[in-house]
Amino acid sequence: MRRPYLVLAICCMSLFIVGMDATIMNIALPALREDLGASISGLQWTIDAYTLVLASLLVLSGSTADRVGRRRTFQTGLALFSAGSLLCSLAPSLGWLIAFRAVQAIGGSMLNPVAMSIITNTFTEPRERARAIGVWGGVVGFSMAVGPLLGGFLVDTLGWRSIFWINVPVGVAAFLLAWKFVPESRAPKARRLDPVGQVLVFLTLAGVTYGIIEGPTAGWSSPLIVGCFLVGAASLAGLLIYEPRQKEPLLELRFFRSVPFSGATLIAVSAFGALAGFLFLNSIYLQDTRGLSPLHAGLWTLPMAATTALFSPISGRLVGARGTRLPLTLAGVAFVAGLLPLTRLTADTPVWLLMVCYVLFGFGFAMVNSPITNTAVSGMPREQAGVAAAIASTSRQVGGALGVAVIGAAVAGNAGAGFAEASHAGWWIMSGLGAAVLVLGLVTTGKWARGTVERAAVQTSPAEAAKISL
Repeated sequence: MRRPYLVLAICCMSLFIVGMDATIMNIALPALREDLGASISGLQWTIDAYTLVLASLLVLSGSTADRVGRRRTFQTGLALFSAGSLLCSLAPSLGWLIAFRAVQAIGGSMLNPVAMSIITNTFTEPRERARAIGVWGGVVGFSMAVGPLLGGFLVDTLGWRSIFWINVPVGVAAFLLAWKFVPESRAPKARRLDPVGQVLVFLTLAGVTYGIIEGPTAGWSSPLIVGCFLVGAASLAGLLIYEPRQKEPLLELRFFRSVPFSGATLIAVSAFGALAGFLFLNSIYLQDTRGLSPLHAGLWTLPMAATTALFSPISGRLVGARGTRLPLTLAGVAFVAGLLPLTRLTADTPVWLLMVCYVLFGFGFAMVNSPITNTAVSGMPREQAGVAAAIASTSRQVGGALGVAVIGAAVAGNAGAGFAEASHAGWWIMSGLGAAVLVLGLVTTGKWARGTVERAAVQTSPAEAAKISL
């Protein structure tokens, strides 16, 4: 394929605006709360309205791209994400902001998994693909580094609404470049829509997330909250019963017969749950408890983001040369080492200790992202690359949504204490998620686990199994 690295660069532009949007949004939370009078749960919804809709639609967007064309879907996503960003900047109230964040998410669901599918079909040689995914991971770190600094500057000078403006020119540029340079591609055989599966996925995520976020306020035993959890549980049960009986399901559950693939999804939930919780709590802590301005808060978190940007490409090379076991082990150890000290966070925790924790956490996140992506798309039929990549991306967003919901609920449950002390439960939860990354990384990368990959691929697409390069 001509200009493969130009295609990679264009795809990375979508990752840049989506990744930057997350960190910019978190750095703006205290200003947003002051301007719109939002509660902790309101702030949670500005994050989770996006991640919930995104997680619900990622698999649909991936299969749609395989069916109608990856470039076409990618461009549609860029247009919607840019329009949603502009609407967010004009939101007159918290409710409208949450609604426009959902519009952003509809577009966002068509970006990263579809871009990853384009990359997978562009870089077909395993080592080259691993390096490309390493670059992809480096863009995550770069967007995280730019987000707090740019967001802090914009919030300080122009107000929180300006954080959404930056997405528009980048989105428009990526749209035009994709039209010019990205070739159209689609799966050889189109997959049918699965509306029942789509509704069940949304109800599962929405029921559980709403129950967790609103539980501390409404009461865990209130009929509304109990009903939300029952809806989530019933929808999940329906999904597990209904999907295996479909010839072309929304969720290809047979992928999960691959132990590394299943492990990668659980690691994604754990790692991105920790990341979302970290960004949520740390932004509020630095600005409300330490009294920093948005710009200074962004500068304080720069070591974490810079470490992620520096080591993400190295993680990709490690995956290409040594496999996923080493980077996942390093990630788990770094997560635990970086998060445990924060379980004793106070208003005057030494700055040097915070910096060490930020660097360790950034290193852990740098190590974990490439193995997740590489495992999702390696060993699976290339004809279903969009679906496999979308499931991995869904796992990330589910982790992010649940991380903000659970950790925010834990903090809200200790509202009587100061924020630093109230956040201890959240840091303990994140430490547990880091330990889960370590354990899952060791268990799902052994010889037995690797032997399940080819069997899962054969069961999923026997005709393509012989073409698969692990």
